[in-house]
This record gives sequence, C-alpha cells and structure tokens, in this order.
Amino acid sequence: MTIILNLLKEFVLGKIFGTVEKYFLRRILNYVRYVKKTVIFTLGAVVVLFIIYFWNLDQKLLGWAYKQVNLIFDRKKVNQVF
Repeated sequence: MTIILNLLKEFVLGKIFGTVEKYFLRRILNYVRYVKKTVIFTLGAVVVLFIIYFWNLDQKLLGWAYKQVNLIFDRKKVNQVF
C-alpha cells in the first residue's frame, strides 16, 4: 500500500514540478528573447551611427540643410556710424 502511495506522490509531484519548471523555463526564454532583441537593436543603432560618423555622412547628407540654415541665420552686414 505504501509503495502505491509513494508512486502516486511521485507522479503527482512530478506533474506539478514539471509544469512549474515549464512555466519558469518559458519565462526565462521570453526574457532571453527580449534581451537578445534589445542587444541586436542597440548594436544596430551603434553601427549605423558609427558609419554616419566615420564616413562623414552627416555633412554630406545634410549639406543642403546647412546651406538653408546659414542663409536664414547669417548675420547681415551692418554699417554702424558713431
């Protein structure tokens, strides 16, 4: 009788611990996926910014904007007479 009860306990506890382990494993895997996506996104952003900085693309791509800003905000020559 005790052998049957022990087998039943092991079966029930095994089922419970199995689901708990699966639950925590799922949570850990979701966390790992989240960290992986965050690392990939961050590295991608760093690579893009490095390429823009290294190849001086900010001035090449935004040269037209610099020209417009300089036209708008350039100081006009003022003739001051004292």
